[in-house]
Amino acid sequence: MGRHKQPEIRERLLDACVDHALTHGLPDRLEPLATASGTSVRMLIYHFRTRDALLREILHRARRRQRDFFGDLVAPRPDEPYPVTLRRAWRAMTGPDGQPYLSMFGRLREDPGQHLWPGFRHEATTDWLRPFEEGMSTLGRPELGTLALAVIRGLIMDLDATGDTTRADRAFDDFLTLLTLPATD
Repeated sequence: MGRHKQPEIRERLLDACVDHALTHGLPDRLEPLATASGTSVRMLIYHFRTRDALLREILHRARRRQRDFFGDLVAPRPDEPYPVTLRRAWRAMTGPDGQPYLSMFGRLREDPGQHLWPGFRHEATTDWLRPFEEGMSTLGRPELGTLALAVIRGLIMDLDATGDTTRADRAFDDFLTLLTLPATD
C-alpha cells in the first residue's frame, strides 16, 4: 500500500521552490530546487510528477504573488491622487522587491514557444487592464488604463534592456505629469 500524499508538505515544497526561483531563476535541472526545498529530486517528482509540471506550478504561484503585490500597489487610494499612487507603484515594481518578478516573467515573455505557460503574454497583459482602468477612473479617464499599462510595460522592457534607471524613472515621471494636465478637446 502506497503512502498518501500530504498536501501541506507539497505546499511547503512549492513555496520553497518559488522562493528559490524568484531569487535565482528557473533552473534547468531539479537538483537546485530539491536543495532549496530541503528534499530530494525523487520527492519533488513524487509530489509534482514531472519537472515541467513543477515549473508550471512555480510560475503560477509566483504570478499569484506578483498579482497580489503589484495589485495592492496600483489600487487607487481614497486619500491620494492616482499619479502619486502610480509613482509609488513604479518605484516598488522596479525596486528590489519587484525585480524578481520582472526578471522571471520577462524571461517567460521572451519564450517564443511558451511551452511552460501557453498564452502567458496575453494573460500578462489583460490581467492588469482592470486595475489600471479602476485607477485611471479616479481621474475621470478609465480608458487611459491601457495607456498606463503600455507605458509601464514599455518602460520595464526598456529598463531591462538598458539598465538606465535614471532615464526610465524620468520618462515615467514625465508620463505622470502628462496625466495631471487638463484634457483638451
